[in-house]
Amino acid sequence: MAKSSQPAKRMGRPRKYPPTTPKPKRPKGRPKGSKNKIPARGKAQAQAAPAQASPQPRSNIVQRTYNAHATLKAFHGSQAFHRAIRGPRGSGKSTGCCIELFKKACEQAPSPDGLRHTRWAVIRNTYRELSDTTIKTWLYWFPEEYLGKFNWQSMTHHIRYKDVDMEVLFRALDRPQDIKKTLSMELTGAYINEAKEVPFGIISGLDDAIGRYPSMDAANGFRGASWHGMILDTNSPDDDHWWYKLDEQFRRGELDPKVWEFFTQPGGLVERDGRFAENPEAENQENLPQGYYLNRSVGKSKDHIRVYYCNQYGFVVEGKPVHPDYVDAVHCAPEILRPVPGRTIYIGIDFGLTPACTLGQRLVNGRWHVIDELVTERMGITSFAQELRRKLSAEYPGYSFDVGGDPAGSQEAQTDERTCFQILETNGIPARPAYHNNDPILRREALDEPLRRMIDGKPGILISPKCTVLRKALAGGYCYKRLQVVGSDRFHDKPDKNRFSHVAEASEYMLMVAGEGAQLVKGVTPQADESEWALNIQIDHGASEQSLGWMGG
Repeated sequence: MAKSSQPAKRMGRPRKYPPTTPKPKRPKGRPKGSKNKIPARGKAQAQAAPAQASPQPRSNIVQRTYNAHATLKAFHGSQAFHRAIRGPRGSGKSTGCCIELFKKACEQAPSPDGLRHTRWAVIRNTYRELSDTTIKTWLYWFPEEYLGKFNWQSMTHHIRYKDVDMEVLFRALDRPQDIKKTLSMELTGAYINEAKEVPFGIISGLDDAIGRYPSMDAANGFRGASWHGMILDTNSPDDDHWWYKLDEQFRRGELDPKVWEFFTQPGGLVERDGRFAENPEAENQENLPQGYYLNRSVGKSKDHIRVYYCNQYGFVVEGKPVHPDYVDAVHCAPEILRPVPGRTIYIGIDFGLTPACTLGQRLVNGRWHVIDELVTERMGITSFAQELRRKLSAEYPGYSFDVGGDPAGSQEAQTDERTCFQILETNGIPARPAYHNNDPILRREALDEPLRRMIDGKPGILISPKCTVLRKALAGGYCYKRLQVVGSDRFHDKPDKNRFSHVAEASEYMLMVAGEGAQLVKGVTPQADESEWALNIQIDHGASEQSLGWMGG
């Protein structure tokens, strides 16, 4: 092939910049090849007027229209430090909260550099729920291609719009290390999505992080965030939830409305004479398919309809119960169970961010009585140990105890290299792993066996009515979550970690430490204790001393 006589063409585009001048980078968030004008960022934006944007074809214009209904209008108008809104599914409350964050970011007073800086934390129970629901709603209203790329690695959306510089950090409870870092950050505010799944301890912890960004600048007369606070939304929880208790206090006028204000949307359905009908007062109906609530109520339990469509407080089983043999009408004692003198009290403890324990006795005939529970939210093991010790000394003086917990409690903490069991013993509570391994199948069977057992015509385990959280956990709060698949009911193979899982697992450890698991391995039905001994220790209560007994081995 003959060579061309013309000089070789230079490959690529002609250089437009001299070698000493680096070519400016395309701003983040601007689609490659896009000709849309992107406003300058940083201080230059505050100091110079933005360039005139050239007209764009209508096909490139993205419009989002948000219309607030009566309840959300009042919600947007509130200046309370905590603003909490409860509503049925499809009522637009999550959208309203996303809009409120951006609204407050735009209303912040400018910093000395001319920009309105804010930093927000958005909290949800799990990262799966966060990515499948919360983030999708957020990115629908604040799309990446116009407001900046979403960083999926750090789960952060950094928005720069005109003079607004807004950081939004999305965090979930199933990564404790992320929550711990978030609670120590400096934030402008926070949004708790589906707050009924979030322990109140997280709310309290975030309170201390809010209002610390942007920092004050006294030299330039800047007083920091002009507004800071927390917004929360949820479907209706049950009537022993912290939301219900605070809402009732608010209704009775016992809470300062500048600190807490609660808003309740009308239900999508109303119940009349045991039948459900569409509620003409329901909000956001124009954005829902016709007959949305009635069509979805078909085949649902009345409890489900009342909670999710009528917006009434109540308890709903969300998945497949881990302990399906539990029947509250059968296994809940007709009256509060009192401890039997002379019988050992077994204590099972589940550690973690929300430690919990249950207290029970095995009677002479082998029947179990679960007499009490201690359920906490966002409490360290040291504080929990102190709380448990106070409870035992005040309510169960003179009894012997055998304490066991999650075998994972033998692992050393990263902070002071002490184990949970060592911390318990330091606080006067000798404890040990409930079993030599943490086989979940064996552990659950240790509780299922007494639930199925009948002794003298009565159930093999009775739970005191005062154990309200444990009862709801066993009734279905402690469950395998349903998988979002078409055609059949399928569930995750591991129980959902929620506010019910800790006390349920504590009850399993309680039975394991008493030998239920070991006896099942040997194929022997556990009977009453035939021999035991107690090591008495002294707990100093100032002028007097109280004797507490602990099982020894």
